[in-house]
Amino acid sequence: MKKGTNPPNSNNATVGYCNPPEHTRFKTGRSGNPKGRPKGTLNIATVLERTLREKVIINENGRPRTVSKLEAAVKQLIDKATSGELKAFQMLSALVHSAEEREIQEPVANSTLNEVDEKVVFGIIKRIEARRKGDGTNDAETEAQ
Repeated sequence: MKKGTNPPNSNNATVGYCNPPEHTRFKTGRSGNPKGRPKGTLNIATVLERTLREKVIINENGRPRTVSKLEAAVKQLIDKATSGELKAFQMLSALVHSAEEREIQEPVANSTLNEVDEKVVFGIIKRIEARRKGDGTNDAETEAQ
């Protein structure tokens, strides 16, 4: 059979690019990957986060102390970097740099209003107070100020 020709029992449906034969198409209501990822399977980020939050006991200055695995790993990295290991120092400096970048990118929640925003807010407050008092001032006059 030539390419682009229909099988004998296909009801004259065209077959070709973007038009596969009817019997090879995905059935409606049925997944193309029926087994797929099982429900409840955790992704790597979740597993990593849970593992790093687990608690371990370390000895610090002769006393046992409970800290997270992440904190213990960072302490070890800092200790190795301060003892002169170049690779540990490089990893620590990259970690510090990425933490500083994330801190800069996060918006500051307690930021003060800039001058333009202050004028807008002040104008709105003036209009609200004028309406409460029944002061006959015109809104156009308030906006011009």
